[in-house]
Amino acid sequence: MKILGIDPGLERIGFGLITHNTHKRYHALDWGVIQTSKADSDAKRLSGIYKALTSLLEDAKPDVVSIEQIFYCRNAKTIIPVTQARGVILMALHDAGMRYVEYTPMQVKLNMTGYGKATKQEIQQMVQQLLEMDELPRPDDAADGLALALSCAFEQGAISLLSPR
Repeated sequence: MKILGIDPGLERIGFGLITHNTHKRYHALDWGVIQTSKADSDAKRLSGIYKALTSLLEDAKPDVVSIEQIFYCRNAKTIIPVTQARGVILMALHDAGMRYVEYTPMQVKLNMTGYGKATKQEIQQMVQQLLEMDELPRPDDAADGLALALSCAFEQGAISLLSPR
Protein backbone atom coordinates (compact mmCIF):
# COMPACT_ATOMS: atom_id res chain seq x y z
CA MET A 1 0.00 0.00 0.00
CA LYS A 2 1.24 3.48 -0.87
CA ILE A 3 0.29 6.30 1.47
CA LEU A 4 0.91 9.97 0.71
CA GLY A 5 1.02 12.36 3.66
CA ILE A 6 0.40 16.08 3.08
CA ASP A 7 1.21 18.94 5.46
CA PRO A 8 -0.72 21.96 4.08
CA GLY A 9 0.64 25.48 3.83
CA LEU A 10 0.71 28.37 1.40
CA GLU A 11 4.46 28.87 1.18
CA ARG A 12 5.46 25.21 1.63
CA ILE A 13 3.37 22.07 1.37
CA GLY A 14 5.23 19.15 2.88
CA PHE A 15 4.69 15.69 1.47
CA GLY A 16 5.90 12.19 2.17
CA LEU A 17 5.19 8.97 0.27
CA ILE A 18 5.63 5.63 2.01
CA THR A 19 5.06 2.00 1.10
CA HIS A 20 5.71 -1.41 2.58
CA ASN A 21 7.09 -4.63 1.22
CA THR A 22 5.90 -8.18 1.82
CA HIS A 23 7.64 -8.20 5.22
CA LYS A 24 5.54 -5.20 6.34
CA ARG A 25 8.62 -3.01 6.56
CA TYR A 26 7.90 0.58 5.68
CA HIS A 27 10.04 2.65 3.38
CA ALA A 28 10.05 6.28 2.33
CA LEU A 29 9.70 6.45 -1.44
CA ASP A 30 9.71 10.23 -1.76
CA TRP A 31 9.47 13.34 0.36
CA GLY A 32 9.89 17.04 -0.09
CA VAL A 33 8.01 20.30 -0.38
CA ILE A 34 5.92 22.09 -2.93
CA GLN A 35 7.18 25.67 -2.71
CA THR A 36 5.41 28.87 -3.72
CA SER A 37 6.83 32.37 -3.98
CA LYS A 38 5.74 35.18 -1.68
CA ALA A 39 6.22 37.51 -4.66
CA ASP A 40 3.30 35.86 -6.50
CA SER A 41 -0.37 36.66 -5.96
CA ASP A 42 -2.34 34.30 -3.75
CA ALA A 43 -4.31 33.14 -6.80
CA LYS A 44 -1.11 32.23 -8.67
CA ARG A 45 0.27 30.44 -5.60
CA LEU A 46 -2.93 28.43 -5.12
CA SER A 47 -3.02 27.54 -8.81
CA GLY A 48 0.60 26.38 -8.58
CA ILE A 49 -0.23 24.21 -5.56
CA TYR A 50 -3.10 22.59 -7.44
CA LYS A 51 -0.96 21.87 -10.51
CA ALA A 52 2.01 20.55 -8.51
CA LEU A 53 -0.17 18.34 -6.32
CA THR A 54 -2.07 16.99 -9.32
CA SER A 55 1.24 16.06 -10.92
CA LEU A 56 2.49 14.47 -7.69
CA LEU A 57 -0.69 12.38 -7.40
CA GLU A 58 -0.35 11.21 -11.02
CA ASP A 59 3.29 10.23 -10.51
CA ALA A 60 2.97 8.68 -7.02
CA LYS A 61 -0.35 6.89 -7.51
CA PRO A 62 -1.03 6.56 -3.76
CA ASP A 63 -3.75 4.27 -2.46
CA VAL A 64 -4.75 6.78 0.20
CA VAL A 65 -3.76 10.30 1.22
CA SER A 66 -3.33 11.51 4.79
CA ILE A 67 -3.75 15.25 5.27
CA GLU A 68 -3.36 17.45 8.32
CA GLN A 69 -6.48 19.09 9.72
CA ILE A 70 -6.34 22.69 10.80
CA PHE A 71 -7.89 22.96 14.21
CA TYR A 72 -6.12 25.80 15.99
CA CYS A 73 -4.06 28.80 15.04
CA ARG A 74 -2.76 31.69 17.12
CA ASN A 75 -2.48 34.06 14.18
CA ALA A 76 -5.52 34.91 12.04
CA LYS A 77 -3.24 36.19 9.28
CA THR A 78 -1.71 32.71 9.03
CA ILE A 79 -4.85 30.61 9.25
CA ILE A 80 -6.61 32.13 6.25
CA PRO A 81 -3.93 31.42 3.61
CA VAL A 82 -3.25 27.95 5.05
CA THR A 83 -6.97 27.18 4.96
CA GLN A 84 -7.16 28.38 1.35
CA ALA A 85 -4.23 26.14 0.43
CA ARG A 86 -5.83 23.20 2.23
CA GLY A 87 -9.04 23.81 0.25
CA VAL A 88 -7.12 23.66 -3.03
CA ILE A 89 -5.40 20.47 -1.85
CA LEU A 90 -8.78 18.89 -1.03
CA MET A 91 -10.08 19.95 -4.44
CA ALA A 92 -7.09 18.30 -6.15
CA LEU A 93 -7.69 15.11 -4.14
CA HIS A 94 -11.37 15.13 -5.09
CA ASP A 95 -10.63 15.76 -8.77
CA ALA A 96 -8.16 12.85 -8.74
CA GLY A 97 -10.73 10.57 -7.08
CA MET A 98 -8.40 10.03 -4.12
CA ARG A 99 -9.53 8.60 -0.80
CA TYR A 100 -8.16 10.65 2.09
CA VAL A 101 -8.10 10.70 5.87
CA GLU A 102 -7.48 13.66 8.15
CA TYR A 103 -5.44 13.99 11.35
CA THR A 104 -4.87 16.86 13.74
CA PRO A 105 -1.27 17.69 14.65
CA MET A 106 -1.90 16.27 18.13
CA GLN A 107 -3.15 12.96 16.69
CA VAL A 108 0.01 12.67 14.58
CA LYS A 109 2.21 13.39 17.61
CA LEU A 110 0.33 10.79 19.67
CA ASN A 111 0.59 8.22 16.88
CA MET A 112 4.29 8.81 16.38
CA THR A 113 5.54 9.24 19.95
CA GLY A 114 2.69 8.54 22.35
CA TYR A 115 2.91 12.17 23.51
CA GLY A 116 0.58 14.82 22.07
CA LYS A 117 3.01 17.67 22.65
CA ALA A 118 6.07 16.08 21.05
CA THR A 119 8.58 18.42 19.43
CA LYS A 120 9.39 18.59 15.73
CA GLN A 121 12.76 16.97 16.54
CA GLU A 122 11.09 14.04 18.33
CA ILE A 123 8.75 13.51 15.36
CA GLN A 124 11.68 13.60 12.92
CA GLN A 125 13.59 11.06 15.02
CA MET A 126 10.65 8.67 15.17
CA VAL A 127 10.03 9.00 11.42
CA GLN A 128 13.73 8.32 10.80
CA GLN A 129 13.60 5.22 13.01
CA LEU A 130 10.36 3.81 11.60
CA LEU A 131 11.44 4.32 7.99
CA GLU A 132 15.03 3.18 8.64
CA MET A 133 16.42 6.37 7.15
CA ASP A 134 20.13 7.17 7.42
CA GLU A 135 19.46 10.81 8.29
CA LEU A 136 16.66 12.87 9.80
CA PRO A 137 14.08 13.69 7.13
CA ARG A 138 14.28 17.35 6.16
CA PRO A 139 12.89 19.92 5.83
CA ASP A 140 10.42 19.87 8.73
CA ASP A 141 7.43 20.13 6.38
CA ALA A 142 8.53 17.00 4.52
CA ALA A 143 9.11 15.15 7.80
CA ASP A 144 5.56 16.13 8.80
CA GLY A 145 4.30 14.69 5.50
CA LEU A 146 6.05 11.39 6.26
CA ALA A 147 4.64 11.43 9.83
CA LEU A 148 1.14 11.95 8.43
CA ALA A 149 1.60 8.97 6.11
CA LEU A 150 2.87 6.82 8.99
CA SER A 151 -0.04 7.95 11.16
CA CYS A 152 -2.44 6.73 8.53
CA ALA A 153 -0.65 3.36 8.40
CA PHE A 154 -0.70 3.18 12.22
CA GLU A 155 -4.38 4.06 12.45
CA GLN A 156 -5.25 1.43 9.86
CA GLY A 157 -3.45 -1.17 11.96
CA ALA A 158 -0.72 -1.65 9.39
CA ILE A 159 2.06 -0.98 11.90
CA SER A 160 2.36 -0.85 15.62
CA LEU A 161 4.91 1.19 17.51
CA LEU A 162 4.73 -1.35 20.31
CA SER A 163 5.44 -4.52 18.36
CA PRO A 164 8.76 -5.56 16.81
CA ARG A 165 9.22 -4.88 13.11
